[in-house]
Amino acid sequence: MKRENEILYAAFANSVGVTTDSRKIEVGTLFFALHGASFDGNDYAISALEQGAIAAVIDRKDILDNNPAVAERLILVDDTLLALQALAQEHRRRLAIPIIAIAGSNGKTTTKELVSRVLAEKFEVSTTKGNLNNHIGVPLTLLAMSADTEFGVVEMGASAQGEIALLCSIAEPNYGILTNIGLSHLEGFGGVEGIRKGKGELFDHLDRNGGRAFVPKEDEVLCEMAHAREDLAVEYYSRTIGEGFRSNLTGDYNRYNIAAAVEVGRYFGVTDERIAEAILSFQPDNNRSQAVKTEHNSLVVDCYNANPSSMEAALDNIATMEAEHKVLILGDMLELGEWSGEAHQTILHKADGVAERIILVGDEFAKAYKASNELHSNYTLYPTTAEALVSLENNPISDSLILLKGSRGIRLEQLIEKL
Repeated sequence: MKRENEILYAAFANSVGVTTDSRKIEVGTLFFALHGASFDGNDYAISALEQGAIAAVIDRKDILDNNPAVAERLILVDDTLLALQALAQEHRRRLAIPIIAIAGSNGKTTTKELVSRVLAEKFEVSTTKGNLNNHIGVPLTLLAMSADTEFGVVEMGASAQGEIALLCSIAEPNYGILTNIGLSHLEGFGGVEGIRKGKGELFDHLDRNGGRAFVPKEDEVLCEMAHAREDLAVEYYSRTIGEGFRSNLTGDYNRYNIAAAVEVGRYFGVTDERIAEAILSFQPDNNRSQAVKTEHNSLVVDCYNANPSSMEAALDNIATMEAEHKVLILGDMLELGEWSGEAHQTILHKADGVAERIILVGDEFAKAYKASNELHSNYTLYPTTAEALVSLENNPISDSLILLKGSRGIRLEQLIEKL
């Protein structure tokens, strides 16, 4: 195994980077042939070499046996995913830089973007790109860090217990932020206590390894979790420290994300002036907390993901915004399992009266609507976003403040062009 790791790291050191996608090969790339239920990257290893990959990491011996002409550029391992993770861990250890991990039910990506921009005012920072926050994305994030990197900011996503622990074992963070403990991926975590335990694996890692957590003192759950870990070093801060820092984010809930970035920046010696510049420089995209002004309406686009916690926060925010006409377009919250019916009914009752018109998209909201009583708003139901799109084409909405909020799988962003 040691010899295998040495060969792998030598190939990585001589490469221009790592990819697991044979469609994104650059000359000098190290290709990892990952596989899943419906694909096998080993089948594309030779093609990757033909496109210019410096080497291909495979876990099928027949690929090696059948291609002797390029055998020296094929690295056979027992499991390509485990090899990728081990390589990332080794690279992280050789870099020996501080890494802050960001996990939680809501706000991970926004907090990651804010924290990385603030730290970049003082350090050479490398951070998670896009949504590369899982058992494949975190290793790729680490392997994208170079010798010039002075600080790493790594987002960690999870939908079940054990996943954060795995990511921590690979990235070995020195610092950590849990944005909150909300109601996300209820089905995978097995309920609320499962979410708390699973997200708490970040604190467990920091506790065991002399790390430090940043915890908002107003969050009773996070404070209780921190106090329960006797050896965990904690920086407690108030969510009010974000007040006065201007941003391009919409939604009162984003003040929590801003406060975390301010606290981290101050802890690592970034001046308030530069923190303010960094926060204001962040322009939200990818349908996360975006304020979008169209020819006909004002939109709050927050449909990258949704769970009961983030949905309630979005409704609270839109309720405080002033507008003569308000419309809610709400898509199903996915991956809630047996808790789905109750969660969707709760959101329906919370939304009732917030807007003069509420458009529901998806089967889960339809079921909840039929099971709910005493709803007073003007509701319209559509099984799919495609059907809602047709309706908007025939019955356009204008002069309104519109919230679009739903899980990514519902794809509410397709409606933007008609609004």
